[in-house]
Amino acid sequence: MNREPNNTLATLMADAGATNKGLARRVREVAKRHAVHVGTTHVSVQRWLDGGGIQPQTAGFLAEALSEKLPRKVTAADLGFPGTTTTPTSTGTAYATSLAEALGALDALTQRRPVDGPPAEPFMIQAEMDSAVLSWFVARPDGLILDKPGARRVGMRDVAAIRAAGDAFMRLDFQFGGGHGHKALRVYFREEVLPLLSASFSAKVGASLYDAATDIAQLLAWTAYDTGDHALANRYMLSTLRLTQVTGDRMMGARILTNMSHQANYLGQAPLAVRLARASVEGGRGQATPRAMALFSCHEARALSTAHDHKGAAHAMNEAERFFERAESVTDPEWLSYMDEAELVGEFCHCFRDLKQGREAVLFAERAVALTDPKYARTLGFCRMVLAQSQLLNGELEAAADTASQAVEGGDALQSARFQRYVADFQREISGHTGIPAVEQFNEQVREAMARLDDE
Repeated sequence: MNREPNNTLATLMADAGATNKGLARRVREVAKRHAVHVGTTHVSVQRWLDGGGIQPQTAGFLAEALSEKLPRKVTAADLGFPGTTTTPTSTGTAYATSLAEALGALDALTQRRPVDGPPAEPFMIQAEMDSAVLSWFVARPDGLILDKPGARRVGMRDVAAIRAAGDAFMRLDFQFGGGHGHKALRVYFREEVLPLLSASFSAKVGASLYDAATDIAQLLAWTAYDTGDHALANRYMLSTLRLTQVTGDRMMGARILTNMSHQANYLGQAPLAVRLARASVEGGRGQATPRAMALFSCHEARALSTAHDHKGAAHAMNEAERFFERAESVTDPEWLSYMDEAELVGEFCHCFRDLKQGREAVLFAERAVALTDPKYARTLGFCRMVLAQSQLLNGELEAAADTASQAVEGGDALQSARFQRYVADFQREISGHTGIPAVEQFNEQVREAMARLDDE
């Protein structure tokens, strides 16, 4: 049967400057944001252009992908496919009732690959998150089962090896994005870390072992989040939160809640992000160091800024500053070493940007860029993109485009799906300014950079 070419889709792609390969990648990214796996390739796109059909859910992802590249919203019905109006659905999980259940969930998660598709449970449902947080708040420590007869004996040398591996993977994450090391980290955690959690150890070794394992597990969650696999990240976060209950590590648990707030905020779920951030602040109060409390308060400010609560955000930023002033008064765990002045200022520039306070946003973003160590390539990329958006708020179009070009120029941060979204958001914001040399140069630079990623 002869099929008519989908000229409508072809026109939209031309307007968006999208290639078959580039559009396929964007559809996959959108699907990941909704915690759904799709196998869209450049061949799929060509089939659609040739008049082939499309699944309704995939059409929704396709419309969202094109909307991000165009100055107008595209719906599934606008794509030239008949009867495609279904919107995407999302997925999530629940808090484990026992340590054995949490370890089993982590083992299953480390065996999951993107091609396996998303988990079946609902994702980021507020009632389920609230239930998980309450369970963590009221739980007593499980306690460690010590000196198991007949089991492998774990020593501090094993714990030191896990910490060294975690440090290495953390450096990869900061410099190249979560996608660079997630697969290797997943295998390491499953093969080298999980077996030790059921082995034999002393009280001192067991406490250190669970601390190190929890740090690796949260990094697994973070790298999954950074690649855009939000359902997987959410499941890792909840399982990791459950691990903190073993030894009653309230500071690490509050850190996980902060990460969950960060993700909810990124996904546009501001009310949930606010509640999770406040839970981290209250959960850490009296248990966490001042530096950690500054981190937790920063993310409460971030969530409140997204919700456009100016008074609440200002209060949370003031709290963060007061905690940070006392940061040097105690010794912090190693995982908090990144929470320095540059990180604090970087969080604040996000807040001022979201509150549409352009002057303050530029001042704090400029300071964040100046203070951020280049080894934190992704963080530096974020700060530069926030500076560009803040300059745009102030009407400094050419300066904004130049700043954004500097952010993309390095290329390392582009490995992060989150950074790619910063870039796409900025492109939408400047999409009405055609014919401006700096804008055209930036858009061309992004096209070339993304093409290089597609070829890797």
